[in-house]
Amino acid sequence: MPQTLSGDDLSHLERKLRERLKALRNDVSNKLAHAESYSAIAGQVHDAEDESLADLLADVSLADITSEQEEARDIDAALGRLLTRSFGFCTDCGEPIGRERLEAYPTARRCVSCQRSHEKERFGHPPASL
Repeated sequence: MPQTLSGDDLSHLERKLRERLKALRNDVSNKLAHAESYSAIAGQVHDAEDESLADLLADVSLADITSEQEEARDIDAALGRLLTRSFGFCTDCGEPIGRERLEAYPTARRCVSCQRSHEKERFGHPPASL
């Protein structure tokens, strides 16, 4: 059974979450600038291949931005759980989430067992493992 997190553990994980959130915000800002550049280029080129490439690059940047925004929302939710002191406890069973899991995946909402059950229920099979 996993132990509850110490104050030092919580501080470390909060710092890790905040650093990742800052990096995501910088990445999103840079990618938005690039996506706008690609869109502008697509409107200026007269070659269909160049226009297609610029459109593709803009689409890829926007897909990356969407993914990073989802991760930022997960981090905001984890920071909210830190404030309410529910961070580190499974939202399904209420048991502590292992420190190793939180170190690898600090936005985890469920313990490993409940996450497996959730994925099996949602996707009809357990997740692939290495």
